[in-house]
Amino acid sequence: MPAIVLVGAQWGDEGKGKATDLMGSDVDYVVKFNGGNNAGHTIVIDGEKYALHLLPSGILTPGCTPVIGNGVVVDLEVLFRELDDLNARGVDTSRLVVSANAHVIAPYNTTLDKVTERFLGARKIGTTGRGIGPTYADKMNRTGIRIQDLFDEGILRQKVEAALAFKNQVLAKIYNRRAIEVDEVVTELLSYVERLRPMVADTTLVLEQALDAGKNVLLEAGQATLLDVDHGTYPFVTSSSATAGGACTGSGIPPTRVTRVIAILKAYSTRVGEGPFPTELFDDSGEFLRKTGAEYGTTTGRPRRCGWVDTVVGRYANRINGVTDFVVTKLDVLTGLDTVPICVAYDVDGVRHDEMPVSQSDFHHAKPIYEEMPGWWEDISQCRTFEDLPENAQAYVLRLEELIGARISAIGVGPGREAIIERFPLLDA
Repeated sequence: MPAIVLVGAQWGDEGKGKATDLMGSDVDYVVKFNGGNNAGHTIVIDGEKYALHLLPSGILTPGCTPVIGNGVVVDLEVLFRELDDLNARGVDTSRLVVSANAHVIAPYNTTLDKVTERFLGARKIGTTGRGIGPTYADKMNRTGIRIQDLFDEGILRQKVEAALAFKNQVLAKIYNRRAIEVDEVVTELLSYVERLRPMVADTTLVLEQALDAGKNVLLEAGQATLLDVDHGTYPFVTSSSATAGGACTGSGIPPTRVTRVIAILKAYSTRVGEGPFPTELFDDSGEFLRKTGAEYGTTTGRPRRCGWVDTVVGRYANRINGVTDFVVTKLDVLTGLDTVPICVAYDVDGVRHDEMPVSQSDFHHAKPIYEEMPGWWEDISQCRTFEDLPENAQAYVLRLEELIGARISAIGVGPGREAIIERFPLLDA
């Protein structure tokens, strides 16, 4: 069977869990392939809200095997706290599999992340302060700690000693912070070993065997296309590959096994943290989207910056990821507006750009060129077919589809997992 990639098409928080839920029991494995606990999925099941940060959303689907892939960085304290919270609510978490090659967020990297952001002041990136960036930096510098290293205390201690020999100098001499003790870090990391051990596997082999056995494997991105370290609005990005290409490196599944790429596009735009955002609203319309859409970070609680939908970004996400299907979420949030603007291009110093500007400076100065669509007032939360939608809502979706250049296969019309319209199947027959 083929693998399916699920990515965000904007700056994250698009509602990727909605698409996972739609495929439901037809998905056998859900693999988180990048990021860490710096982003979250909010999923509503039978009126109950579940906020996931590190765990794949498939952990809420009975019979599905959730996998934390090698491309993820893992905060073990967060992992077990999240598992305990779900267990307390009656969720079976026993099927979780964790890659032996995933990297561990050591306590010193969380400390460095926080003090570095404070030091940068006005030039800060807007990280969540959870140690994600420093851990990926260690990975690239070949000084990182992997899950498998925890099972050999000698290797673990050597790696921690080597890391702190440099990092303590930075903490003490640049940031005026106390040095971190090697024993303190080693003891904390070893405290998780026995509980972690049964979960750890060669996930690349597990997934290959699953595909060969005819299982459906969903590769689920954290963050989104415009936060990708290579293809996002650098440097205001995450530290991992959040696009379809990252799904292969972060899971060990070769690209020849992927036949479907599903991208999630919110019916408007949001962003958390610093960085350019052409359609950002600073008026009552922005506050309307924030309040109506409950736009506050799942992981951080920070209010999200809000703006109208940007189809320049949508076309870019389509191109970078090779999207076969878009899922538009939160269409219901736009109910009650007289008109709904769509950004169709940018004006940069008097020059029209129909595609993403090449330079960061041009993107910073981009002014949106809008096309106004008529709004609708009808409650759409109970709509379950495209034809159930008001004509103006249908027209809005069809115009988005035309502008982004790929079909819109599903539409979210409410927060519940059942509040979705499926125009075309997201799984191959």
